[in-house]
Amino acid sequence: MAVQQAAGSDPYFPDHGDARYRVHRYELALDYRPAPNRLAGSARINAIAGRSPLAEFMLNLSDFKIGRVRVDGRPAHYTHRGGKLRVRPAKPVRPGAAFTVEVHWSGNPRPVHSPWGGLGWEELEDGALVASQPIGAPSWYPCNDRPADKASYQISITTPSAYAVVAGGRLLTRTTKASTTTWVYEQAAPTSSYLVGLSIGKYQTVLLGDPGPGGVPQHGHIPAHLLPEFSRDFARQPQMMELFQELFGPYPFDEYAVVVTEEELDVPVEAQGLSLFGANHVDGARGWERLIAHELAHQWFGNSVSIADWRHIWLNEGFAKYAEWLWSERSGGRTAQQLAAAAHRLLSSLPQDLRLADPGRKSMFDDRLYERGGLTVHAIRCAMGDEAFFRMLRGWAGLHRGGAVTTATLTAHVNRFADESLTGLLDAWAHRAALPPLPRPIPARPAHPPTNTGTVQP
Repeated sequence: MAVQQAAGSDPYFPDHGDARYRVHRYELALDYRPAPNRLAGSARINAIAGRSPLAEFMLNLSDFKIGRVRVDGRPAHYTHRGGKLRVRPAKPVRPGAAFTVEVHWSGNPRPVHSPWGGLGWEELEDGALVASQPIGAPSWYPCNDRPADKASYQISITTPSAYAVVAGGRLLTRTTKASTTTWVYEQAAPTSSYLVGLSIGKYQTVLLGDPGPGGVPQHGHIPAHLLPEFSRDFARQPQMMELFQELFGPYPFDEYAVVVTEEELDVPVEAQGLSLFGANHVDGARGWERLIAHELAHQWFGNSVSIADWRHIWLNEGFAKYAEWLWSERSGGRTAQQLAAAAHRLLSSLPQDLRLADPGRKSMFDDRLYERGGLTVHAIRCAMGDEAFFRMLRGWAGLHRGGAVTTATLTAHVNRFADESLTGLLDAWAHRAALPPLPRPIPARPAHPPTNTGTVQP
């Protein structure tokens, strides 16, 4: 499906992204030395101009030294300040024309400052990782940093041979020369800039489960000393993959990898085809299993089906939260109805001043958004009944695969599958601040099996 381009700049991050063009492919060649935290890179960016002549355009890139910038092979004028690389081609790009940008840069990568701390490239004690949501991608490469501008990626990274490189996508080649190794990854699926994940460290790689013919390869990359705990904590991830493919439709990418770093992370971080966990999320007791389900679910909701702009982040987090509840329900834990009731009790005790479909930049990662997002999905399920709800859910993931959506897109989609309009329900849950009553399953309809008991039917 074609990406639905957001009109103009993102209202939450107006300095990020340029709506006058879109990128369809990035080819990045990077050389990283962990000890001095030194990065040198070149990017070849294939893009398409919008409806107006492109006399100049902008890429987001942090404070690096720029070597050269070319457009269609010709040197281009540029300025670089405040995280913006403004490029003026020697000749304006015609409306709708394809063009190529080449950028060479070098320096010491560091996180982008944000209200939530540093984002993007993070130097570790022995290695590095990238966790960019929502605006950290420019910390390490030049990009059109808006979630709706999705592109394919090829990433080549050269590091000292003692380090492993893990990126989202398929590993094409790994070539060792002298003391360095070059890793080349390909992510063919359309990918938002903030979802380009990367980890550089000393890891042991294990296969999770046996994918079998046509299955999804799943690998874990972890410090060797954490392998016993990891083996227990992530043992049921292959079962999650099976369940989510049953409920959401086929896994949207070629492979799935999880990385556990030596260091602690506040929360796990999703990337395209890849999730990053801290050592604190491995305890050998499955204490964080709900987060394993949450990050896996993001591959469908947030990564494959992306948001047109950051006002709609609940579409990522609400569906991933609900996937936690579905996994609990199907794996012998509390039902979705029980978890919804607990979430509703919690939200009832907190301020009710958050509008889910436009929470404002300060509240886009508020815990209430996650809980209310999950409740909203549950309210849709209760109103529709399981049979129609799960058909709707698979349709959502399938019809919008590779695209970008809004809350209005979801409302229209839900109404296609519902017996009666649910616009009022979604208005109450997503657009108004007051908390609606706890949703409860509709009475069973014997003439239309399966019956709705608040559990997922096999």
